[in-house]
Amino acid sequence: MNTITNKKLRADQWLYVATALYFVMNGAQLWETAIMVPAWAAGPPASLFFFKTAYGLDFKLFWMIVHSVHEVFLLIALFFNWRIRQRRNAMLLLLAVHISLRVWTLQYFAPTLMQFMAMDVKPVVDQGLLERATMWKNLNYLRVGLYVMVNLGYVFILRFNKKDNINGN
Repeated sequence: MNTITNKKLRADQWLYVATALYFVMNGAQLWETAIMVPAWAAGPPASLFFFKTAYGLDFKLFWMIVHSVHEVFLLIALFFNWRIRQRRNAMLLLLAVHISLRVWTLQYFAPTLMQFMAMDVKPVVDQGLLERATMWKNLNYLRVGLYVMVNLGYVFILRFNKKDNINGN
């Protein structure tokens, strides 16, 4: 196998792995968004018991690991695809969107969710908390949709395979 073909194969393989890991992450996001978020956001503080039982939910460690692993593989894929100009440019654009979503997550979603998780459960529904939870839930639908669109962008980049020649420099 010649050097250029080998480089192209490695570029393809790393991009496939990073894209597949993005699908895994999207699957977890969709599951959480479809099942867990509507349950805890239904009527806080009464609905916050999901976080307070002896086996309460706490996804912080899970999400830190999933995002970290995915982002390492995404950077490896970018490294191996760097000399394929069309892929590199598209990957950099998608990476910028991904980073923007992560910043939004770390600035709004994570701290707000931690505030909800820290609240005491009471057998009432507080209208102000319900409005905050509903806003969080609705913005989360948008955020998860954008993550899925970024993931589909990586699928599209995989199609750049036949058109580009790898720059041997």
